[in-house]
Amino acid sequence: MKEQAEMKVIKEGKYIIIDEEPCVVMSTAHSKPGKHGAAKLRVDAVGLFDGQRRSMVAPVDTKIYIPIVERKTGQILSINGDMAQIMNMSDYSNFDLKIPPDLQAKLAPGQEVFYMESMGKIKFDIRSSDK
Repeated sequence: MKEQAEMKVIKEGKYIIIDEEPCVVMSTAHSKPGKHGAAKLRVDAVGLFDGQRRSMVAPVDTKIYIPIVERKTGQILSINGDMAQIMNMSDYSNFDLKIPPDLQAKLAPGQEVFYMESMGKIKFDIRSSDK
């Protein structure tokens, strides 16, 4: 799911969709309006699910899409290799999720974990899992 907004509302740490991929904004840079043109905004971002760096430049009044990112809680039902079977704690649905290498030693069946979901993609929320 996504919603529409103007480029001028984008700030560091917020989310934006670039190349149909949800990204977190790392930096922004405004340019002043010129004699024949509008002010422009350069956005540098990192993909939320693939970690790839992306950037875009557009006038500040351009309409863009902002992804709706949901943070949810789940319980690990089982672990098979690098895959974990997770049960959502609110609607009790089950799904499989690949475990990142840095979390493999920290996870165990029965443990509650945080994950994020956006635009049909799911991944562990590493920032929340460390707490």
